[in-house]
Amino acid sequence: MYKSIRVKLFLTLLLATLIVVAGMYTFMRESFERGFMIFVETRQKERIGNLIEALTNYYASDEGWRKLANNKGKWIEILSQANPHGHYTPPPPWLNDIAAEPANAWPPKLPKEYSKRHFVPLEMRVMLLKADKNILFGRTEQLSQLSLNPIYHENRIVGFLGVLPGKPLNQLGEIQFMEQQAESFVWIAVLMISLSASLALLLAYILGRPLKRIIAASKALAIGRYDTRLPIDSHDELGQLAHNFNDLAAALEQAEQTRRRWVADISHELRTPLSVLRGELEALQDGIRPLTGDAVDSLYGDVMRLNRLTEDLYQLSLSDQGALSYRKTQTDPLVILKEDLNAFAPEFERRNISVKLENQLAEPIIIHADPDRLSQLYRNLLKNTVNYTDNAGRLLITASLDANKILFSFQDSAPGVLEQDLPRLFDRFYRLESSRSRSHGGAGLGLAICRNIVEAHNGHIYAAVSPLGGLEIKVELPI
Repeated sequence: MYKSIRVKLFLTLLLATLIVVAGMYTFMRESFERGFMIFVETRQKERIGNLIEALTNYYASDEGWRKLANNKGKWIEILSQANPHGHYTPPPPWLNDIAAEPANAWPPKLPKEYSKRHFVPLEMRVMLLKADKNILFGRTEQLSQLSLNPIYHENRIVGFLGVLPGKPLNQLGEIQFMEQQAESFVWIAVLMISLSASLALLLAYILGRPLKRIIAASKALAIGRYDTRLPIDSHDELGQLAHNFNDLAAALEQAEQTRRRWVADISHELRTPLSVLRGELEALQDGIRPLTGDAVDSLYGDVMRLNRLTEDLYQLSLSDQGALSYRKTQTDPLVILKEDLNAFAPEFERRNISVKLENQLAEPIIIHADPDRLSQLYRNLLKNTVNYTDNAGRLLITASLDANKILFSFQDSAPGVLEQDLPRLFDRFYRLESSRSRSHGGAGLGLAICRNIVEAHNGHIYAAVSPLGGLEIKVELPI
């Protein structure tokens, strides 16, 4: 069964609050009861001490228990006076009805309506024994239950105050106080739960609202609405999530635009040479153009342009997928560059382009690289110069060292490149609407392949305006 995140958040927060409140209530209740028990026991001990002191004073004043024996009224008076506040408490009315019992019988048998109560006063749980443990006031059948407290006079035991076991909360006021505190705890717990439920509901709504927006935006993104964006109205994790979502949507939108442009560019690049090839073949079929060596060479040139385009596309797709095989070894990149320059020497001579290599390295530098891919990189850059530089132009190649990087600079002469076009030179199928255009060759994939090769070697490649009036390509490779 589906439950919204708001309901889950609300239930989670409410459950956590219930557990905390229940734990606090239990802990506070037990702590209070334990502390109150200690308080009651301490007060009972105090009252027993007061009673023993009163009995000791009576014994000292009367020089014994002779006058107290069988004087139940005096015994009750002593019990009533022995309280923590030191004032006389009148005996309960029903104590006057116990005259029928033996004079030394204590504690009295309580009335039924009194015995139903849950407390028994301390005065109703004491007995008085002589030093030889004979009963002054007590009941023989309850002697075994007594805990004896000695009464001293002049450093000798003159009697014992026996206390019968009873409930720890043995006063009505104490019980009422405990009940009031328990009721207060319950109301406090109910109030805290209600307040927590309100806060949990508010928090669930506040946290659930941005999540609901994210869910709706994700659904829109899933059906191709890549222009969907989320408002960023906080700086917490939800705000960061919205920011990341917007970045993802922007990346997907750009990827979709790139894909469409990619398909359009590929179809355009394939359609142009195919249209030319089709036209020439139809002219041959119709006899408009004779089948001569020049016609075959023209057809062969169109086929080779298609072949170069498909090969560039294949190489670029491999590099995008990381499928280009890199067999990296300890390699001197300058040696490979010199070999590629020698291979392109006839092309430069044909275009009357002068080439100069400046080696500013004090000693040979060895890097961990794939020699074949480095050669592919150099040849693409040299081919750009051959294709786009004006006749009788110049190419200056510089090799230098910068910290832990080896730098290569390829500077050629006119025609130049506008600065606003430099960042896009490494985009696929991007060509300038200038003299460096489609008419000079290439489909605009060479520099894109170069960038992938350099990045596969953890290096950097970027373009700049050449001091010679053309384009400068800078390559940084880590040592």
